[in-house]
Amino acid sequence: MTHLPELLQLPVLGQALWLWLVFAATVTTLLALDLGVLHRTDREIGIRESLWLSAGYISVGLAFGAWLWWQLGPQSGMEYLTGFVIEKSLSMDNVFVIALIFGFFAVPRQYQHRVLFWGILGVIVLRALMIGMGAALVSEFSWVLYLFGAFLVVTGLKMLWMSSEPTSDLANNPALRLLRRLMRVTPQLHGNAFFVRQAAVPGGPRVLWATPLFLALCMVEFADLVFAVDSVPAIFAITTDPFIVYTSNIFAILGLRALYFALSALIHRFRYLKYALALVLVFIGSKIFLVGIVGKIPPSISLSVTAALIAGGVLFSLWKTRPGVAAGS
Repeated sequence: MTHLPELLQLPVLGQALWLWLVFAATVTTLLALDLGVLHRTDREIGIRESLWLSAGYISVGLAFGAWLWWQLGPQSGMEYLTGFVIEKSLSMDNVFVIALIFGFFAVPRQYQHRVLFWGILGVIVLRALMIGMGAALVSEFSWVLYLFGAFLVVTGLKMLWMSSEPTSDLANNPALRLLRRLMRVTPQLHGNAFFVRQAAVPGGPRVLWATPLFLALCMVEFADLVFAVDSVPAIFAITTDPFIVYTSNIFAILGLRALYFALSALIHRFRYLKYALALVLVFIGSKIFLVGIVGKIPPSISLSVTAALIAGGVLFSLWKTRPGVAAGS
């Protein structure tokens, strides 16, 4: 019979089972605290509360990274921190899209946290599936990493030349049009409900309808899936350890969703950040091809270059969009 200590040491996707359990318990506690204590009722979240909540999530994420540094060594700790910074930085563009989605469906601010919270549960599942498939591919076919690298370089170069203005043509989005064909959708919101029962015709039987709030949730999940196509390969270019990839992803996303309410009001100040993100993708993708020339680049250099590019993009954006400066000057 297997004893509990031996069971906890069983390897799961490259790391001991007990490490995964600690991560799962930490995330579950954070979500329970968020929904069950801090936001039991629907209300508008102000910028100040958003900043404090995000600071709490970021502190927990960094503390988890420090704990991994202690448990697994400096290299794993550095890889986690690099993945954490990359995921949080690349997800900044997601704020633009989420703001567009909420505006399109006219979701009041007091219901936006509900959509983002339940969206987190979908993100946890979707990222697990994507990272699991990515890890299996990399383990079976090592050349897949070169495909990831080429994809990141091409994506980064495209970002450098693309318009910085986000698209807002959500009415013609294929995913949204498919959802409207597959389910009944009420023309207006019904408070914080994702689904309601009402008659399709006067006097008819009551049937289940989705509300625009549920469509907003689906579109937020779809947007995260699209952004994960960039961020997941980027972190696999840093490390192929599924535990490091997944935990850094989830902690970064948790903090960003909390920060949304502050960023959505200030996002115009980060107009030039996308160019820094593009350079990060090019750098991370190029690392894979440089291994055969200069050897593996240490995680500390990857983290330093990534942090320097992001900091430069933030500072340049704040300087160019400072009060009194005309747009585009």
